[in-house]
Amino acid sequence: AGVIAMDPDVLVLDEPTAGLDPQGRDMLLEQISAYHRARGSTVILVSHSMEDIARFADRVLVMNEGRAVMLDKTKNVFARGRELEAMGLRVPQITSILLTLREKGYPVRPVLTVDEAVEELRPLLRKGGAHHAQ
Repeated sequence: AGVIAMDPDVLVLDEPTAGLDPQGRDMLLEQISAYHRARGSTVILVSHSMEDIARFADRVLVMNEGRAVMLDKTKNVFARGRELEAMGLRVPQITSILLTLREKGYPVRPVLTVDEAVEELRPLLRKGGAHHAQ
């Protein structure tokens, strides 16, 4: 709280949700997001939770063995889900499902949330999956 009162230009949080239950984690992340929106400050969130990163981050820096290996918009990083998995990082479950569909020939774009997946899959479901690449 003392650091936030100083209104820093950059706030670095290392695993701030560690040890919290799901409700507490969501509440804290919402507060961090509200702080970012209200102040316009840069928030650097260090986390192993790809679900949280997908929900809250605008940009993602992926480190592997002490090196920066990816830096891009969140959606672009998670579109490289198989590369992330090869580094031992799990992509959000819904992202993994749509990446698998894409690999099987379905014309879907990478998504980060269930709501995005619904919008992406709706045209396929209406046509009974007729767009599937044979």
